[in-house]
This record gives sequence, C-alpha cells and structure tokens, in this order.
Amino acid sequence: MTPPPAIALDAANGPLSEAPALNKSRTGVLIAATAGNALGKTATVHAVFGTFLVPLSQEFGWARSSISMVLAILAVVSACIYPLAGRYADRHGTRNMVLLGNVLFALAVACLALTNGNLMLFYLNFLAISLFGSLPATSVFSRLVAEWFDTNRGTALGVSAGLGNGIGSVCVPIMTALIVSTAGWRAGYLGIGALILCVGFPIFFFLLRDAPRPAAPSNPSETASPIVDGMTLREAIGTAPFWLMLVAIAAGGGTMIAVLSHVVPILADRGYGLGTGTAIVSIFALTGSLWQIFTGRVLDKSRGPRVVVPMYALAILGLLLLEFSPFGALLPVAGLCLGIALGAQFGALPYFIAQYFGLRSFGVIIGVMYSAVIGAQGITPVLMDLSYDMIGHYRAAVVVAVGVMAVGSLLLFLLPPYAANTGSSAPAE
Repeated sequence: MTPPPAIALDAANGPLSEAPALNKSRTGVLIAATAGNALGKTATVHAVFGTFLVPLSQEFGWARSSISMVLAILAVVSACIYPLAGRYADRHGTRNMVLLGNVLFALAVACLALTNGNLMLFYLNFLAISLFGSLPATSVFSRLVAEWFDTNRGTALGVSAGLGNGIGSVCVPIMTALIVSTAGWRAGYLGIGALILCVGFPIFFFLLRDAPRPAAPSNPSETASPIVDGMTLREAIGTAPFWLMLVAIAAGGGTMIAVLSHVVPILADRGYGLGTGTAIVSIFALTGSLWQIFTGRVLDKSRGPRVVVPMYALAILGLLLLEFSPFGALLPVAGLCLGIALGAQFGALPYFIAQYFGLRSFGVIIGVMYSAVIGAQGITPVLMDLSYDMIGHYRAAVVVAVGVMAVGSLLLFLLPPYAANTGSSAPAE
C-alpha cells in the first residue's frame, strides 16, 4: 500500500509525517484500543452482571427475570447505536467520540450505586449505559485499528479485541467480587465506574489518535477523490460477500453465545456438576478471546478467506462432543473447539470488512454487522430455552445448532477471493 500523498494535519493530533512518529502513534493506538476493549461493556457490564444479580434481588425484592431485562435493553440499544457511531467515526474520526463516551459511560455505571428500588429508573439507567457504552465499543476501536494498520492488520485487530476483552472479562469480575464482598454492591458499581474513567480516560487522551489521511486538494477546481478509498454501505450491501459474512457470522455468533450461556445446564442435564460446567465455560471463553489473535495472524499470512472455514466448522465437533460424548474427559476438547470457532468468527469479521469493502465506510459497515450479531445473540438463547420448555432437554437445540454451524461454514467457503485493491489508506509501515 502506498502512503498518503501529502502530510496529513489533524487538529487533535498535529502533523504525522515522520515514520518513527507514525510507528510510535500506531503502537499507542493499539495499546489504547486494547485497553478500551478491556474497559468496554463486555467486561464491565456483561461479565459482572451475575455478581450484582443476587444482591439487587435480595435488597429490593425484584424477580431475577425482571433484573435480567436489562440485558435485552443493552442488546436493542446497542444494535441501534453501533451503525450510528460507526458512521460518525467514518466522517469525523473516533478520538473525540471515544473520550466523550468514556466519561459518560463511567458516570452512567457509577449512577447504578444510587439505585433506590424504582425498577423503571433502573431500566433507564441501563439504557444510558448501553447508549454511552456503545461509543467506546469494539466496533469503533476495530475501525481505528484497521485504519492505522495495513500490514499485520489481522494480528492487530485480534490483539485489540481478543486480548482486550479477555483481560477485561477476567480481571474486572475479580475486582468487582472483592469490592462487593467487602463493601457492598453500591461500592462495586462505584468501583467499576472509577476504573473506566480513571484508567480509560488518561490512556485515550494521551495515546488515542485518528489516523492521518490524504490531504484534500488545495485548488477547489481540482477533482477530489474520497479521503479514504472503499465502498459505501449501500455499495457493500449490493455485494455477495456482505450477505455471506452477515448471515454466517451473525448466525454463528448468536449460536455460539447461546451455547456459551447454556453450557452449565446442558451438562447438568447429562449429570455433570456445576464445577465441570464452569470449567468448560472458562475454556470456551478464554480460548475464544485468545483465538482472535491467532486468527488475525493466520489471515495476515494467508491469501484468502477460506482459511477460516475449518476453524468455524470446529464448532460442529464441539457441539457433538458437548451433547453426545460418552467420556467426560472429552468435554474440555468440546470447550476448546467451541472457543476456536467463536474466536475465528470475531477475529475474521473486521479483517474481512477491510479486505472486501475498504475503509471508507468501515465504521458503519462493521456497526451494521455487529448489530446483526447482537440481534442474533438476543434471540438464540430464548429459542434454546423455549426448546427446553417444550421437550424437557437441550438435545434438539444442540442438533439445530450443529446445522446452523454447518450452513455457516458453507457460506464462508463461498466467499470470493479478495480484490486486488482493498482500498486501504493506512499509514505506511
């Protein structure tokens, strides 16, 4: 890829013309994006949800199902905001949006400490959390990393999302559990809010930079080309790769998340205890996070998308082992296979978007893709539980999940080769 044809000047970032300065900024952006994912909604809201469920239910007498409604609020609002946040980032950059979102997100989480028993106010608080937390989100950081990194883009995307979400999902719940057990649930929410603001804001302020872009023509009579090459959302929607990716990864991601949330009851139906189920969930989740890095590295070294297909298809083996394996010793293998499939999907998605559609509308395209994934994640767990309510076990749901992953594997296999020019305008490395 060729470097930008002119020195790019950015009001927030200043001139970025020297290679050492670019490399330093690139490293800082990767650190900031990784930290941003570690402090995002996945780690600070979803991963700690169970820690607050019982204390809230006991103090206010709320049914657990009423408290769990906030997860639906998070899914719906996020699905609506991601494309809008992506479009803003495409047009105006990410730095200012992330800084503002970080402050508002931290305050919204901290405000949960003021919960007074009014369930409607509790829901409105989570609406604000979902709204503001969708600004410093994985889809936004993925856009920024994709624009900064041309070579080794897949690896960088895997590190920022996989390592970031993995570290956050392990460390934040531990910190929260310690605070809640010693100082109560209100202190827990205050602690999370303080962590998001006091750790996140300085990192974003000093390290987060929008990538330099080609300078616009100084003569208005000159024909101006797009600042960043690539397709618009409308153009992308008209292509086969868009729909192949959307269906395969939305359906696959929804299925994998539904299975992840049901590993314990699935194994309980087969006579395994809570400890076994929890161990398999840990293998599943940790492998999914780390495998995003491996997927990105493999994609950097490969010449086409089909290298992801066998990783994705490993979910079929994992599901069959989870439900039908006669030996408990094979259950960790099931968790490993399922984690590889999950990590492959989320590791490949941003890389595929950059390769097929370029960076011009990367933010809004990945926002639409993530919205579809979130929608599927909101529906599939409900369908699994409906199946259980109707027939008394999860076996039929697992068999359907096997079929879904088989179809998804076929759709990814049908992806065409990458175009010769992906439209990237990342700073030259």
